[in-house]
Amino acid sequence: MIERRVVVTGLGLICGVGNTAPEVWDGLMAGKSGMAEITSFDLTGHPVRFAAEVKNFDPLKFVDKKESRKMGRFIHLALAAADEAMKSSGLEVTPAIADRFGVHIGSGIGGFDVIEREHSALINGGPRKISPFFIPASIVNLAAGHVSIRYNAKGPNEATATACTSSAHSIGDAFRIIQRGDADAMIAGGTEAAITPMGVGGFAAMKALSTRNEDPTHACRPFDKDRDGFVVGEGAGILILEELEFAKARGAKILGEVIGYGMSADAFHMTGMAPEGEGCFRAMSAALKVAGVSPDKIDYVNAHATSTPLGDALESQAIENVFGERAKNGTLLVSSTKSMTGHLLGGAGGLEAGITIMSMLNQTAPPTMNIVELDPLCRLNYVPNKPQAAKIDYALSNSFGFGGTNGSLVFKRWTE
Repeated sequence: MIERRVVVTGLGLICGVGNTAPEVWDGLMAGKSGMAEITSFDLTGHPVRFAAEVKNFDPLKFVDKKESRKMGRFIHLALAAADEAMKSSGLEVTPAIADRFGVHIGSGIGGFDVIEREHSALINGGPRKISPFFIPASIVNLAAGHVSIRYNAKGPNEATATACTSSAHSIGDAFRIIQRGDADAMIAGGTEAAITPMGVGGFAAMKALSTRNEDPTHACRPFDKDRDGFVVGEGAGILILEELEFAKARGAKILGEVIGYGMSADAFHMTGMAPEGEGCFRAMSAALKVAGVSPDKIDYVNAHATSTPLGDALESQAIENVFGERAKNGTLLVSSTKSMTGHLLGGAGGLEAGITIMSMLNQTAPPTMNIVELDPLCRLNYVPNKPQAAKIDYALSNSFGFGGTNGSLVFKRWTE
């Protein structure tokens, strides 16, 4: 079977740093933090009081009021990012191509806000108070479902729920769907909206979150010796993927090429990473093998690094083991944009894939903010505190999730 080439022709991003891809990029270049005290619920009794909320977001710009009530916030965010991605791609879905056009949008948690609201309705008013839209407003695949309906995408329609690797897996699986000829174009990425009392409270109960309530903007500090946990973020990242000749035939502007995708399992612990980052190592190695490029070709890695004490060090070790001397001597640029966006959980890989594409377009690596003193176990060039102009022809984006599920994507800068 001849594997077809897959290119990126559109992207849409929304997170605490900005509500469009240009806003997000400008925010990252300015070192803007999306983190602040939570405004969406009563913080009484909560040990962690901050997150990276999407600001000034009006879902009614993307869906009418009646329909909006039937959707969880994660669906609203996916529709917003898909709207931007489709408009930027210029792709028009005609009846002739509808059944060759698909959707693959992941989410780790789905409609947590809806689940909490309807549970409260049940407790306070009994079963008859549960909304008939409870299930379709909250289940993970309904983001993909609504996007499919909106754009008449009659091809493959899937959703991945693999914790914080969900949207990286969705992009990778969409890449493979096009490669093998099951579709010519896919809307792919992820979305998450878990800044809720149960969402934040649950991660806080695990001791997974930073507790720097007095200084939210500097709380997320990947690779720094004083990092103390991640910051919950929300948002969505959507890419438009197309088969190369299909994109060329319609005169699409090509933003980059997807060339590699690797997966692995730690098979070690439900929340902790395998020793030496062994599972991360295998995911990155598999992605490079599929891409057909040697490690020395990669110029930039958008790291998963969430600002947890163990995870950042193990990912750094895995990167050292994959990239060898280039990682150790600082030639390879590595950064964690979660230092500004927070951790979008299942939406992180979609957001960061888009950021990685923009890094190649702008030939600039975004910074890792809030590095004051590096952890001795973190020995790489993390682009500390300000962006770095650089030649970025090949880039890799990492996503790792609870349950030991790992995904890595390799992108190539587009040149004619």
